[in-house]
Order: sequence, then C-alpha cells, then structure tokens
Amino acid sequence: MTILRALYDLAEQEHLVEDTDFILAPVAWLVRVNATGGIVSIDDNRVEDTPTGKRKPRLRARNVRIPRPPQRTRAAVAAFLCDKAEYVFGVSAPSDTKTQRSAEELMARAALFRAQVERCAEVTSDKGVVAVLSTLTSLANGTQGISLPPDCASNDLFAFVYAPDVDTCVHERPAAAAYWKAVRDPEDADPVSARFTCLVTGVPVDEPVNFPKVKRVPGGMSSGVPLVSFNSPAFESYGWKGNENAAISRTAAEACATALERLVHPAFPDPRADHLGETLKPRNVRVGDSTLVTYWASSDAASKEVDMFGVALNSSDDPEIVGELYRSWRRGHDTEIEDTTRFYALTLSGAQGRMVVRDWFETSLAKAQRNLEAYFDDLRIVRNTPPPGGRALSPIPALDALLGCLAPLGKRDEVPVPLATALISAALRGTLFPLAVLQRALERARAEIGENSWADLNRRDARAALIKAVLIRRRRIVPSSVHYPEPTETMDPNNQNPGYLLGRLMAVLERLQQLALDNPNASVVDRYFSAASATPRGVFIRLLKNARHHARKAEDDPNNAGFARWLDRQVDDIADRFDPRHNGFPATLSIEEQGMFVLGYHQQRHWLWLSKEERASTTAEQPAGQNAA
Repeated sequence: MTILRALYDLAEQEHLVEDTDFILAPVAWLVRVNATGGIVSIDDNRVEDTPTGKRKPRLRARNVRIPRPPQRTRAAVAAFLCDKAEYVFGVSAPSDTKTQRSAEELMARAALFRAQVERCAEVTSDKGVVAVLSTLTSLANGTQGISLPPDCASNDLFAFVYAPDVDTCVHERPAAAAYWKAVRDPEDADPVSARFTCLVTGVPVDEPVNFPKVKRVPGGMSSGVPLVSFNSPAFESYGWKGNENAAISRTAAEACATALERLVHPAFPDPRADHLGETLKPRNVRVGDSTLVTYWASSDAASKEVDMFGVALNSSDDPEIVGELYRSWRRGHDTEIEDTTRFYALTLSGAQGRMVVRDWFETSLAKAQRNLEAYFDDLRIVRNTPPPGGRALSPIPALDALLGCLAPLGKRDEVPVPLATALISAALRGTLFPLAVLQRALERARAEIGENSWADLNRRDARAALIKAVLIRRRRIVPSSVHYPEPTETMDPNNQNPGYLLGRLMAVLERLQQLALDNPNASVVDRYFSAASATPRGVFIRLLKNARHHARKAEDDPNNAGFARWLDRQVDDIADRFDPRHNGFPATLSIEEQGMFVLGYHQQRHWLWLSKEERASTTAEQPAGQNAA
C-alpha cells in the first residue's frame, strides 16, 4: 500500500482533491438556455494552443470544474449536467463516423441524462436546473430542434449556462452543487459495524468501491484502466469478492486515481491557478510506446529539483540544460529538503484492461539526484556525430537516443519493455545496468557499423555511451568480477585491455585504408568489424598484411605522406603490445572485452577523423606519442 499512500499524499500536496465530487475537465461547448428552456446559443469554449516545432496550433477546450463523471463500462451511464452529445441531446456528433448508434440507443441515453436533471429539479427547484430540464424535455418531444456545431467531436463535453448567470455553469449553482454532493456522499460508516478498514487512510468502510479508471496510460484502453482491480477468482482470497481484497474508501480511491491522472497527463490543469488554462509541470518520461515512468517528490519545496529530472532525461542533448542541472545540484540544498523529502518513481504500462506496475522506487530526493548525476557522468563520451546546424552536441546522449540505439533503425518500440524499464531503473537507483543492455548494444553495433547517415552516427555515439556506462558501473560496483580498467570519456592511451587496444587498432587501420583508397566500396570496418570484435586473431593477422600495402600507397601522395607514416607507426605500436610469446592476438574476446573493443574504436576514431586544425587545437590535450605529424 506504499504506492497508494504516496499517491494519496501527492493528491493532498498539490490540492488535487479539495472536493472529490468535482474535477477539472476540458469542456468544449457551453449551451446557453433561457428561463423558458429555449436554446439561446451553443458557445465555443475552445482556444488555440501554442504550436510547438512544425505543428500547427490546434483548438483545445478550456478546463471547467464539472461534477465527477461516472465510470463507464459496457452499460450506458449518464453524467450529471455535463456530458457528450449522445447523452445530452440524444444525437451523434457530426464528425462521429465510426460509432453508429441506433435512434433507440441515442434516445435511451438522452433519457438517462434527462432523468438525473429531473431528480435534481424536483429536489432543488433551482431555476437554472428547471430551465435545463425544460430544454431537454422540448428536445425529446420534438418541440425544439438542435443543430450541433459542424466541428463537434464525439468526445466533446457539453455543459449548460443559465442565461441570466452569464458565465456560471448550471452545475456550479449552489443548489445544484449541494444536490450533487448529497447524492455522491454516503453516510459515514459505523466504526463498530464496518466490515473493512481503508488501507490508505484507515477510516472504516462498509463496502469498498471500484478503483476509478485512469486515462492516458500507454497501452491501456482509451476509456482508462484501474490501478487496483480483481476481475477473476484467481486474484481473490479469504472468501472476499472483488475489491474487498484491497478495501479502499471512495475518497481515497478517487484521490489516488486523480494523482495518477496528474502524473500521466502531459498538461494537467493546475487547481491552484488563477486562470483555468494554467497547467502543472509534467511528471513523466515516455519509455517506448507502452511504458511511462512517472516521478514526484513528497514536498512542494522540492518542485524545481524534481522538474529537472524529466527535463534532463528527455532533453539531455542540450548542453545548457545538462549544465544547469549539474550547477543546481552542486549548489546544494537546504538541510530540510536533504533529510526529509522523499523521491518516488512509478513505472506503468497498460494491458488487458488493467494497469501494470513495472517498477516502484522510493528514496530520498538527495540520493535520487546523486544517482542521476552519476548516470550522466557514466554516459559522457566524445561525439563523432557532426554538430547539426553548428550547435554543439552534448557529451551525454538523450534518453530517446539511448533507447533508439538498441533498436533497428532507432525504432524505440522494438526495445523490449523490461529492458527499457531496467535501464531507467538503474539510472534512478544507481545500480548495475543489465548485461542484456550490453549484449543488445553489441548486436546493434555490429549490424549497423557500415551505416553513415547522421541518424546512424548519432545512434553509434549513444551506443558507445551506453556501453561505457554499463562497463564503468560493473567495475565500480563489482570490481572483483571484472578485469579491465575504468573506461574514460576520451581515448585512454594507457588502457592495456586487449579489447580496447584492438578497437583502437581497427580505427587506425580504417583511417589508413581511407587515406590509401579514398572512399572504398567496402572498408575494413564494413567487412571485418563483426568478426574482429569477437574472434580477433585470424582477422587481424590478415588486416595487418593489407595495412602495409595501404601505408605504401598512402605515402605516395605528398599531402598524406606524413600522416600515413604516423598511422603506420601507430599500427606497429598497438600491435607490439600483443606479445607473440603469449599467442599474440587473443582468439576470442569476452562480452566485456567486446564492449571495450567498441569503445576503443569509437574513441580512437574521434581523434583520427579530426581535421588538421582541430588536431592542432587539441594537441596539448593529447598524450605523448598521439600527435600526428
């Protein structure tokens, strides 16, 4: 119940459930009615949103405080004084071409909506409610017609405004609101006779309610999926039925569901804002098409720190954002935040009509920040991708790139969900990355090594960063089980790991061939990278023979002679580190050494493919013996 309690506390912390009988929801149309029940107008309650990138502005409905709608299953259930056109008027929206309901079905739905208004009018005699009832009755009798706006969508909500009120919805009139609260609020359970106790709040509960459905959960149904449900006897125990197995009061269930709605929503309306259009900061990171990582903290005082989590994970290709993230954390935090604020991360998917909790993580905010900062440090790598439009690329690839580099053509949805979830989990927990991440990265490195588009190079950079992160964590956390030095951001001339040296050697041979043959149809990397990274002995013996021919040919060009001679010396220098008395090149490489091979190739290639001016500007930073002639 730790998850539910944390969600309940979030709902209270952000004032999401000050009144559980009402919620903020987008209402697209306001039907203005007069005292005799005539429809004065149907006013558009939508505004243009702010376009992003190449997307054109779109009309979005303003948020209005409406009575909490019912949970709809297969049975038709009408909401109170605010609903879709098929319930309010008994007609389909003009743009609704998919749902073909019969006239009888539409009439029945309109009757359900009208019956709720009729009961409210009988109890309250409120003028606004009576006017709405007159409108609905005249529509049902055919004495008044309705013409919906041509761009009305099937899921657009309609609410009523009593003309003398100008801008107050009928459901907001005091009598109507009080009636709705009385209908919704049952009598408090008797502590003595109550059969259950709410697992979240500890209050007595007579009959546990069904957990409300939450929309926008990836992979879930469009109508929403519940977090807690028991829809099969296999999930029940001790003779309890349904949600009796996890007794939660209606207030607690709605608070938790509202908190979940807020976490998965990209722009949840801010209940404390002065203007209804203001929204809360997003608190989620998308991981593929079917998984979402939500996160939050236990204190409003830490909201700025928590905001940076999503910004950094989603936008870490922007050096300024990552730099500000580091600076803000290193400035330190108040002792109160450091000691008491909790950080939560909940990973969700939707499947088979229910929500799937893939991961739950709880720690202090300070610990989570340190873990994420270590994650960024572990990923830092030199980039071989050309800067787009002159904008420098960050040495820390973004999460999208990291997931894309593990899938063919960068299709993130092809990365297994458990693997993507484990990657995020390791980032937040500061734990080992699964070896499956390394294995998949190596497979994609071999498969895509010959591709050289900008997107391919960007994925290659991300792959090298991810391999480095996997290896560096294994060495830090389980040093006794590894036999390689700690990988660095740039090329390490002192790294004597066989895999790393052979990767460097492959990069030098590739550059030497390029000098000799300009742009060969199939380079040594295209033809031999895969075999060389796994079973190097037979491959490199052949490559070294060819390298002599490439060196002599490159030296015939006066413009390349000096660089070719330097590359030839580099080949000898690296190859001489494999003692022939100990069988020379290794026959095979372990999976960690294969990762070091990719790193060695990537980092050596970065240095070798620099322009003469760039090499000159970084000469002071290079180790002795690495400067080209």
